[in-house]
Amino acid sequence: MIAIVDYGAGNVASVQKALSHIGRESVITARPDVLRAASCVVFPGQGHFGQAMARLTSTGLDAVLREVIDVGTPFVGICLGLQLLFEGSDEAPGVPGLGVLSGRCVAFREPLKVPQIGWNRVQKARTGSPMDAIADDQFLYFVHTYHAVATNAHDVVATADYGAPFTAAVQHGNVFAAQFHPEKSGQVGLDLLKAATEAAC
Repeated sequence: MIAIVDYGAGNVASVQKALSHIGRESVITARPDVLRAASCVVFPGQGHFGQAMARLTSTGLDAVLREVIDVGTPFVGICLGLQLLFEGSDEAPGVPGLGVLSGRCVAFREPLKVPQIGWNRVQKARTGSPMDAIADDQFLYFVHTYHAVATNAHDVVATADYGAPFTAAVQHGNVFAAQFHPEKSGQVGLDLLKAATEAAC
């Protein structure tokens, strides 16, 4: 069973619908016992970094998510669900992220229009991630103002360009996360989501 993290924010219904479309059974939950027992955890997100972290810490889900990752459960982050894995964000100075990945999130610089909304080409940076399931240079759907700057370049498995190259997807151990929305990216996104949750089957 795939567990979709419900912490009061995030595009959980669309993610569950996409998982159902590719034949993946899932449950939307905030229960620590369900998250710990899941064969894969999907962590979608949207909204403000600081508010999302406040919700996670107030419910104790921050510790549960770190625990799930530490024991090796396949973990998929989407959009803000990628950003929250890092140490912090300029969107909420002084608010620590989950710290699973080294680095922080920064805003796109002026005069770029923010948020970046729409389809953008994504280029693979290396092999060895669910990105291998799709062709290179595919259009995927983004909605974001901030983007992650990873300390460890090897964590970055895909990039896109908006004024300059930025991190589009990361892979670190059992953690895969995408800045774009695979659940809103048509068949290519579904193929990627299927690959990312393959260990759950």
